[in-house]
Amino acid sequence: MTTKSLAPFIFKWLSFCVGFGLLILLPNHSHALELHGALKQGGLILGQDQPGAQVFLDGEPIKVDSQGRFVFGFARDAGPEANLKIIYNDGKTLEQTLKIAKQVYQIERIDGLPQKTVTIPEEEKIRRAKETAMVREARKGVTEATDWVAGFMLPAEGRISGVYGSQRILNGEPRWPHFGLDIAAPLMTPVKAPASGVVTLAEREFLLEGGIIIIDHGFGLTSTLMHLAEINVSVGQQVKMGEVIAGLGATGRASGPHVDWRINWRSVRLDPALALEAGTLVKE
Repeated sequence: MTTKSLAPFIFKWLSFCVGFGLLILLPNHSHALELHGALKQGGLILGQDQPGAQVFLDGEPIKVDSQGRFVFGFARDAGPEANLKIIYNDGKTLEQTLKIAKQVYQIERIDGLPQKTVTIPEEEKIRRAKETAMVREARKGVTEATDWVAGFMLPAEGRISGVYGSQRILNGEPRWPHFGLDIAAPLMTPVKAPASGVVTLAEREFLLEGGIIIIDHGFGLTSTLMHLAEINVSVGQQVKMGEVIAGLGATGRASGPHVDWRINWRSVRLDPALALEAGTLVKE
């Protein structure tokens, strides 16, 4: 049986077990493909294979470190399939269609709101454009850091008050989906770095986000933390997973004290709850 003919069985099994960090051994190869995470819309996948392997997702090259570790993810509305291709040093190739499970998102309709709470006033649009440009700049790097291999933790203790993918229709107008995980807690509850990395943005008064921090974890993976009342870090600072970096608040456009945690891989917005399921590639 060839690697390619065996792969459909392996990956069908993987779609159920990948959240447990299943180790996959393929015949006729002196390596093991390891994937951690959820094959779902919004899912984050941490992978490892033979050093020197080249990895492609839907034809696009994925950055791989010297130990064969890589990371990728799926968008909120990703289609039902993605193509994973790995080319090894010995010339052999593994190519497999990954089945991506569909998520069901919350849709909420609210009518009768004052229009100024639904749209950004004209006088604020220049400011808003400058802020969004700063966010794009802070997220655009694909650095060599591999802080993401240790996985993620919740940035604060509290009640989950908002989930990824949910969407509001305000006065009949569909709004941008919510791409974060909201944790409600008392003002100034400690906010911790969900993973180690370098701070690429630290601003106190963004129009919508209020106090905002962006952390680069490497390989195009970033965390964003918003609505912060206090910021204790600065751009360029290295932070460790679990380190207190801010105080939770209700700044910006927020209905109450909470932290909105977001994860991006390149330009893809991921589900932080699924990132927690991805586990770690760190060997004990």
